[in-house]
Order: sequence, then C-alpha cells, then structure tokens
Amino acid sequence: MPKQSVIPAGSGVPLAPFVPGTQADNVLYVSGTLPFDNDNNVVHVGDAAAQTRHVLELIKSVVETAGGTMDDITFNSIFLRNWEDYAAINAVYAEFFPGDKPARYCIQCGLVKPDALIEIASIAHLPR
Repeated sequence: MPKQSVIPAGSGVPLAPFVPGTQADNVLYVSGTLPFDNDNNVVHVGDAAAQTRHVLELIKSVVETAGGTMDDITFNSIFLRNWEDYAAINAVYAEFFPGDKPARYCIQCGLVKPDALIEIASIAHLPR
C-alpha cells in the first residue's frame, strides 16, 4: 500500500528516525508527539496543561497539513508522567475535542526526556 509522509512546514528534526505523520489511503497516523520546540528542547517545564496544549497544537498542524481537522481524529494514545497531572491534561484535551470525543487510552510511564510530562499519538480518518 502506498504511504506518504506528512511533515508540516517549520517542523524540527526528530530525535529518532520517524516523521510527524504518515498517511495511507485516508488514514493518518500521527507519531507520538512530545512538548518539544524545533531544537527538541522541552517547553513549558513543570506545566502539564501548557505542555498538553503545545502537543495538541503540533498534532493539529500535522492533521491540517494532511487536509483534515481535529474532528477527523478517531483515536488517541496518551502517555503521562504523573497521575497528578491527569485533570490538567483532560481540561486542555476537552478544549481540542469539544464535541464527540475520539476513543483513547492513557497510561503513566517514563518519557524520552525527564521534563516532558505528556506524549500523545493520534489516528485520524481523513475525508477522501
């Protein structure tokens, strides 16, 4: 099956061998997205809500580059460092998904950089 890389304008160089998104047919897979700037530095250290907003804005840019909207996201995988941040993360998450919510799961785990508090990976079904 043919696939296409989706890389928003202005994206930084990833820490590992991956692209921000890959589209196959009308399905877009957005890589695990961390609260990094273009130089892979963690932004908003200590602020889970601000990090979540940053991550969701990055995901939004991948989805929009592929021709979709946040309403096209059908599934999110959420990884958080601390359960204490769960309420703050959910408050911001609800702003980005105000209507029908995507399916999702959430686990607590260590992330690639100690100051990162959140990582989200998404799947979207784009209009044909």
